[in-house]
Parts: sequence; structure tokens; C-alpha cells
Amino acid sequence: MKPTKPIAPAEINKSSEMDVEGNIRELTRASHAFRQTENREDETSANNLDTLLVRVSEASTREIENLIDELQKLRNKLQADGSRIRRDIVEYAGLSHQVMQVTTIISDSVKKLPAPSIVP
Repeated sequence: MKPTKPIAPAEINKSSEMDVEGNIRELTRASHAFRQTENREDETSANNLDTLLVRVSEASTREIENLIDELQKLRNKLQADGSRIRRDIVEYAGLSHQVMQVTTIISDSVKKLPAPSIVP
């Protein structure tokens, strides 16, 4: 069996301090690298979000413009239909008035006819 030399408390403390310092350096480097990666990801996310917002707003704006165009077309159609209906009503009123005049003339003419004679 190989004789082992006991480790002195000073050596343990020195070794532990070196391990702790090494771990701290490593954590610092890892933290710095993580922050850089996080910053790049944040920038990428911000750019992606900006691009997405631009696309959504462009699509929404295009859709709103299409709806406005459709509503204007419908408005024009309603105005044209309204004008046509007004013309039809005026025409109907004129025809109705003429029918009333013809009916009055026929009624007056029938009144003037001689009474029918009854033949036995």
C-alpha cells in the first residue's frame, strides 16, 4: 500500500479558493456570452416583431381600403336604384291618374246610355 501524505488545511483552502475563482470566472464568461446571445435574440425578435407588425398593418390597411371601395360601390348602386325607383313611382302615379280618368270617362258614358227596354 502506498503511503499517502495528509493534505494540510492551508492546501485545502488554497485549492478551494482556486476552484471558486475558476468557477466565478467561468460563470462570468457564461453570463456574458448568455447576455450577448440574449441581446442578439432580443434584436432578432424585435426585428421579427417589426416585420410582422408591418405585414399585419399593410394587410389590414389593404383590407380596409377594399371595404371602403366596396361600400362606395354599394352607395352608388343604392343611389342609382333609388333614382330608378323614384322614376318608376312617378311613372306609376301618372299611369294610375290616367286609369282614373279613363274609368271616369267610361262611367260617365255608361250613365248616358238609354235605359234598356224590356221586351215581353
